[in-house]
Amino acid sequence: MNRRILVILVAVVLAVGGGALVVMYAQNADARAIAEQSPAPVWVAQKIIPAGTSLKDAQRTGLIAQTYVPAKAVPVGALQDINADNNALLAVNDVQAGEYLLAARFGTQPAGTKAIEVPSGMLAVSLSLSDPARVGKFVTPGSHIAIYQSYTIKDLSNTPEAKILNDNQVKGTSLLMGDVTVIAMGDAPLSGAAAQPLAEGQSPTSQGAAGGFLVTVAVKPTDAPLLIHGIQNRTLYAALRGSDVQIDPKQEVTDLQLRDAVTSQ
Repeated sequence: MNRRILVILVAVVLAVGGGALVVMYAQNADARAIAEQSPAPVWVAQKIIPAGTSLKDAQRTGLIAQTYVPAKAVPVGALQDINADNNALLAVNDVQAGEYLLAARFGTQPAGTKAIEVPSGMLAVSLSLSDPARVGKFVTPGSHIAIYQSYTIKDLSNTPEAKILNDNQVKGTSLLMGDVTVIAMGDAPLSGAAAQPLAEGQSPTSQGAAGGFLVTVAVKPTDAPLLIHGIQNRTLYAALRGSDVQIDPKQEVTDLQLRDAVTSQ
């Protein structure tokens, strides 16, 4: 009798213990399922983040925004927090709009660091200018300059006057571009490689072509052929713009005008 009671008690204990284990497993499974579905923070690019942009600047300018996804859907390596420990990191390459921000896409230095940043929708064109032609050392990145061109005047008409004009190599000067922005000075390449060190006895202004100094400007694609043609075929001279300056784009000065001015004195 006692033995039967003992067997019954053991069976009851096992049943209760097994039931408790089942309940605990079910509860843990529910907790895991809830945790997987719980929203977790991630950061998403709202616009293109150019290479070299810091997380801090991207956040400040609205290039990125925080959103939430189920915990199990968080991409591997996704940035879930931007703080003082990582906000100085830079985009290694351009991050496209809609991308999750991944830790691997940010570092201390962009890949192929660009020496300058070309404004959106613009082209960078470099021209070589002498010290006087670049207004000494007063033109700096961010300056606005006007570019003038000097050339030999050609008259293509078949007249005696045209022949006299052409035979005398009359020179003229006029405005080529009224307002362009300087985005770099010197010959640091756009690819980001460091500029070559000066050779012994070489002056800083002799690094550019033909003994000039490279000035890089941002121009519209439609204006680039105009500037490049001027670089290739004419002598260029820059003038540093003042505020509210007015320039007549049609003004031209020639040797004949200068001669007449001297004669009238």
